Parts: sequence; structure tokens; C-alpha cells
Amino acid sequence: MPPATRELPMRIRPARPASWVRPARALRRVLRRTLPALVPLLLLTPVPGCRAELVPPGAPTPWPTESARRWQWQWQLSGPLDVSVEADVFLLDPVRTTSTETAALRARDRRLVCQVRVGTYAGTDPDATRFPTTVRGAAVAGRPGSRWLDVRQWDALEPVLADRFRLCRGKGFGGVALADADGYLHRPGFPLGFDDQLLFNRRLATLARSLDLSPGLVNDVPQVAALAPDFDFAVNEECVRLRECAKLLPFADARKPVFHVEYAGSPSGFCVTTVGYGFTSIRKDRDLDAWRETCPLP
Repeated sequence: MPPATRELPMRIRPARPASWVRPARALRRVLRRTLPALVPLLLLTPVPGCRAELVPPGAPTPWPTESARRWQWQWQLSGPLDVSVEADVFLLDPVRTTSTETAALRARDRRLVCQVRVGTYAGTDPDATRFPTTVRGAAVAGRPGSRWLDVRQWDALEPVLADRFRLCRGKGFGGVALADADGYLHRPGFPLGFDDQLLFNRRLATLARSLDLSPGLVNDVPQVAALAPDFDFAVNEECVRLRECAKLLPFADARKPVFHVEYAGSPSGFCVTTVGYGFTSIRKDRDLDAWRETCPLP
């Protein structure tokens, strides 16, 4: 008799319940319809490593030294802002200038500098009431409603000036030009000395940098030699007429921009001097509206 065969146990696959089959078939139908549409979306989704870096509205203004002598500039504090002016640097009033205007200029890769009066205040300033009575000095000659500030009282002035700088930062300015930083040269109503002003101006430069703003010095020519290392650029009025241009050379020699303006005379006359020094010069009316005449760049 043949040996008995060994029977293997039979494996029986359990039947899938109908309640499971219907959803599975429905899912396959959905995937067949949606996958062709999802693939292009996946391909268009940016990869984190390839995403373009976004510059925040208040990003610091770059001041590359190799370009310092090739920048044209515009200084406008009155009248409707003309954002179409062919200038690389715009010096503007941070209160009057809107965020829309700064955005339009930044879209054209313009460098923006706000002018902040640090040694005076006007009664019409939005923050005028924040200055304590003890820091308010004599009237500013030629500017009704404006008064000098006691720059020796840093603790009282710093919070207000810091907020002025923050306004610039919030509107997209990258630099701040410190105007009226020379009260010691006038009659401010306080016994301000050279060293008092020097300390105040250096503190302001440090404050600006702490807020990612490039500090610039407006006028204050007698202190240029001492302050040039602390500031990134200079703004000067009428150094040709006043015969003071040579005193601005510490900035130019350090290849830092010197933005210069004259209010009288022909550019064909004063440009010979200032371009030779390495300054960027323009002719303006004293009300500083949009009009200007430029000097040729070297």
C-alpha cells in the first residue's frame, strides 16, 4: 500500500465585509481623480532651502564703501514727495513721509535716511509734550515755535529720541541724520560746552546702531574730526560758501559718504570743489522741496 499522504491544513482567507469594500473602492476612485491635479501643486511648492530671503521693512540701510562716491542724493522736507527722482539716497522727514512712499522707494532699491532733530523740538511735534520743562531752552533763531534742548540731560531725552528713531525704523528707513546736533555753537539757554555736545552725539550714534540704523551727522563741522569714526556719513550745508569743505575730509578720507548742498551759486562753479573732495553735491532751494540740480559724479 502506498504510504499515507500528509494532508496540509487549508488556509481560508476570511471574506471582506461589504462595509469595508465599498469605502476602499471609493478611495481609489478619489485618488485617481485628484492625483493628477496634486502633482503640479507639489512641484510648485517652494522648497525651504530655495526660498528667496525677504527683507523686513526696517532692514538697515547698507553703506558699501566702494559705492560711497557714486551715489546721487535727494533732500526733500516740503511739498509732495517725488519718488521718481533719480537718486540713490533720499533724506526725508519721517513724520510727513508715509509707509506707502517708503515702500515705493525701497522697491526701486533706494537708500532711505530720515532726518531727526535731536537738539531741538517744535511745539507742533507730535511728541512735544514728552519733553520735561527742565530740558526746554531758548528759542531757535529763525524757527518760530522751536526751542533748544538741554543735551546734558540724557536720561530725560533718550526715551523720546529713541521713539523718534523707532518711527524711522518702522517706516523702512535704514539711516538717521542727526540734525541740530550743534547746540553748543548757538545760544541754547544752557551752558553747553564742546564736550557736552560730543558726548551727546556719540550717545546718539550708539543708540541709532542699537536700533539697526546707520547714524549720520548733519553739519556740526567743528566736531567732524572727533566724530567721523562714530558716524557712517555726513550731511553738510554750504561748505563751499562758508569755506569749510576741507574740514569734512575725515569722512571722505575714510570713504564715507558726504552729502553736500548749496543754496546759491551755479553747480558748474561749486561742483569743481566738492567733486574733487569726493562729495556728492546738489543745489537746492532753502525750502527743500523736490527741485534740485546735481553735480556730475567723478
